[in-house]
Parts: sequence; structure tokens; C-alpha cells
Amino acid sequence: MLDARIRPFIDPLLNAQGRKLAHFGISANQVTLLGLALGLTAALLIALGAPGWALLPLLLSRLADGLDGAVARASKPSDFGGLLDISCDFAVYGAVPLGFVLADPSSNGVAGAFLLASFYVSGTSFLGYAVLAEKRKMTTQAQGVKTLYYVGGLLEGAETIGFFVVLCLWPVAFAPLAWGFGTLCLVTATARVWLAWRVFG
Repeated sequence: MLDARIRPFIDPLLNAQGRKLAHFGISANQVTLLGLALGLTAALLIALGAPGWALLPLLLSRLADGLDGAVARASKPSDFGGLLDISCDFAVYGAVPLGFVLADPSSNGVAGAFLLASFYVSGTSFLGYAVLAEKRKMTTQAQGVKTLYYVGGLLEGAETIGFFVVLCLWPVAFAPLAWGFGTLCLVTATARVWLAWRVFG
């Protein structure tokens, strides 16, 4: 919901830094993999019971997620880079809730499983819509220049990052927050399926 609104403010900064990184020979895929490593480090710290320490690698991971596209645009975007990017994003989005489950399985297990299932459904609706949009040769730049067609929703990247930050700052509230956010993920997925029915049906 917020991604398209904040893009005009963050894209110029990301693009400027992306050009610098590309100038030094750093590839978009390297930035993507760095973001993955930082995100998994954050998840590990959460699993070890240190969610506060996880904030820095988590935020740096999401910064890398923004920078990889900027580096790609400044050099040579590739279809594989787009696939690697979304795969690493989903890996981080799954690893962070898993970290909270591993930190306290008895309190967080069921809510964490629900949250991960909702991510699975939401991700499927996102990628499914992208496949159909590509089949119809549809394009959009509402979320910036992307390899995949990005259909918006109630919950997107900015909301998910904010949610993870809140979880790190308030880990004892993981279960109710996970139930709430997971429900909103399912609402987002339902809205995407409804939109697909309207557009492709």
C-alpha cells in the first residue's frame, strides 16, 4: 500500500548509490546475495533470543534489497537477477518469522505457522498475477522499474519491513501481531485474486 507512495522519495537516493556501486564493478546479484546473508543473520539472531541485535542486519538487508535493483538499472538488468531478487526476498520474509518460532516454539509456534502460511498464499497470489500479466504483455512502473509485474496490495514491502521492526522491538507480542498481520496478508491475497478475476477472467 505504501510502496508506490514512497518510491518517488527513495528511488533517487537508491539510484544515485546504485550508480556508484555499479561504477566500482559491484553487480546487482552480489548486492542481492549480501541482502540475503544479512537477512538470514537477522533471523539467526532472533532465533538465538536477541531480536534487538537483529534490527541492524535486518534493516541493512532491506536496504540491499532496494539497492540491487538500482545497481541493475545502472548496469545491465537480467531476468535471472529478477528471479534471484524475489527468491531472496521470500527467503528472508520466511526466515524472520521462523526465527521467532525457534526462539519460543511453545508461545510462537501456532501463530508463526499461520503467519508463514499467509505469506505463502500472499506470495502465490503475487507471483501468479505477475505470470498472467506477463502473458498479456502488461507493464507497470507504479513500483518503479521491475523485472516482474508488481501488483499492489494492502500489505507490501514497506508494511512487512515495519512489521518485522515492531516484532524485533516487541518480541513478547509476536503471537497476537502474527495473527493480525497474517490475517491482513490473506485479505491482500484475496484482493489480488479478485482483481485477477476482474482483469483476466
